[in-house]
Amino acid sequence: MSAHAATWLAVLAAAAVCFATKLLGHRLPARWLEDPRVARVAGLVTVALLAALVAVQTFTSGRDVVVDARLVALAVAAVALALRAPFVVVVVLAAVVAAVLRAL
Repeated sequence: MSAHAATWLAVLAAAAVCFATKLLGHRLPARWLEDPRVARVAGLVTVALLAALVAVQTFTSGRDVVVDARLVALAVAAVALALRAPFVVVVVLAAVVAAVLRAL
């Protein structure tokens, strides 16, 4: 099997697993989903996945761990969020900080 065919096979398998997971979620009994523990865990899993994504995108470049302008931009965004700045302002502020630091 060629690398191209193996890639497409992996994509199709991943799509099938995602579809099956989604279908299973719709087939669960409603009483399971109404449990407060399930709702709390679902909320925490979402936050944990987002935090992991931010950490990976901030501290890695390829296979290397790096500390660069992205870390400072993330810190600026966190401060702006803590000060209740609008989301658009947070994004633009972080992007400007990262661009200025990279230009230096």
